[in-house]
Amino acid sequence: MEYDFIVIGAGSAGCVVASRLSERQDLKVLLLEAGGPDDHPEIAVPLAWRSLRQTKLDWDYVTTPQEHCDSRVIKMPRGKVYGGSSSINAMIYQRGSPSDYDGWARLGNAGWTWAEVLPYFMKSEHQERGASAHHQVGGMLNIADLRQPNPLTVAFVEAAQQAGLRKNDDFNDGEQEGAGFHQVTQKDGQRHSAARAFLHPALKRSSLKAIPHAMVTRLRFDGRRCIGASYAKEGRQHEAVARREVILCGGAVNSPQLLMLSGIGDGASLARLGIEVVKDLPGVGKNLQDHVRVFVSHFSKQPVSLARMNDPQERARYEKGQGGVWTSNLGEAGAFVKLDPASPAPELQLIFLPLIDYPENPNAHGYMLAPGLAAPQSKGALELRSADPYQPPLINPNYLAADDDMQTLAAGVKLARQILAAPAFAPYRGDEYLPGRRVRSDEDIQAFIRARLDNIFHPTGTCKMGNDRLAVVNDRLQVHGIQSLRVADGSIMPFIVNANTNAPCMMIGEKCAAMILDERP
Repeated sequence: MEYDFIVIGAGSAGCVVASRLSERQDLKVLLLEAGGPDDHPEIAVPLAWRSLRQTKLDWDYVTTPQEHCDSRVIKMPRGKVYGGSSSINAMIYQRGSPSDYDGWARLGNAGWTWAEVLPYFMKSEHQERGASAHHQVGGMLNIADLRQPNPLTVAFVEAAQQAGLRKNDDFNDGEQEGAGFHQVTQKDGQRHSAARAFLHPALKRSSLKAIPHAMVTRLRFDGRRCIGASYAKEGRQHEAVARREVILCGGAVNSPQLLMLSGIGDGASLARLGIEVVKDLPGVGKNLQDHVRVFVSHFSKQPVSLARMNDPQERARYEKGQGGVWTSNLGEAGAFVKLDPASPAPELQLIFLPLIDYPENPNAHGYMLAPGLAAPQSKGALELRSADPYQPPLINPNYLAADDDMQTLAAGVKLARQILAAPAFAPYRGDEYLPGRRVRSDEDIQAFIRARLDNIFHPTGTCKMGNDRLAVVNDRLQVHGIQSLRVADGSIMPFIVNANTNAPCMMIGEKCAAMILDERP
């Protein structure tokens, strides 16, 4: 069947693109999603998100053994469901530093400065605090304060100020530095994913057809023009034709994978796998960047942490009125820190979690502070394992390849310890669990980081926007050398934003749809 537009991937950006295009009743839009509808009851429950990983809602990707992390294989969850990763993430609403977007523009990407992307953030937003110079009401995505911050989280915000950080009540107004409570993509105590915000209303329109469990296996071309996609559903192959454009919104893993499977990528590598080369674009899959962190954790002397979620009465309280600990997103507060005062943006992001990961006793009370790289310097790559679309690609983020990343994380561990030693934690502070009292020297801290480093599920950059040799799309998100094909998701970031990536991906979707609708067939 023919459509005006085919959107591949119902993730954070894809839901926005499909929703905005289908607002035009004269257009026919097809949305193809490899996962299913977001009807799993635990998706809506904020604190349940960790239980959704490694289920049918997760692509369940892993990295290759990481050379600089004791050769460990590290999990990389990605949502395989309506809403994509916005249906299984921690719901933190962050935009990133203005200098990030200004930096994208300086690379030759017209229209991507902070001043130019801010209206697209605001277009999506319904800010429960009300409208302001940087926020808007009336948008489709609900942004809320936490319903019930944990007492340990309140202590963290106070302790960070005692350690010398300023209080920051809004990380998204262009001034990131400081410590404060996170705002979250929640509504009435429930997750408000891209699917709930954008896709569910759009599904009522005759202009949009969404097909779940549709695994796109290859893009179709007429010469250098993309004319549609082949997809598998219920054991049968199907073809869909796009009269105008195909918009690829698979994310930083699936978008480059599908481009390469379809013959767009490094020509020599594709030829070795027997894939006919449509366009030699060596940057497809390159420039992979991700945020990483480690956890500094303490036991709590008081039973106030989110371990209370294991009490059946707490779950009953949530089911009755969406209150209590189950409304927590886990990463309740955080901070951004400049280690170098001359840096244009914070290099360090800290996330506070009022829970301890202690395998010996899941009911143990405690808390964790995760220093992480806001602006990682290490870059990796993604490549095909085979020409089989059902085989996951080889994902090598190359964590800690850049020495600056190790130095930043080591400084972050020391700062985290300083904050957790502040007077505000005195009523709660039990023994340090990680790194542990024996880990004191720089060498021991670095060994701890290599052994315990984890990611924050923010892979980006693998279909880089720009004009250099490794660029995959231009500043209108059109694939270089290919007609009628765009990429709109976190893969287009020339370099990763220095904050959580979900809101930026939705902004990218908003901007892509606006650029398309400004054009005429």
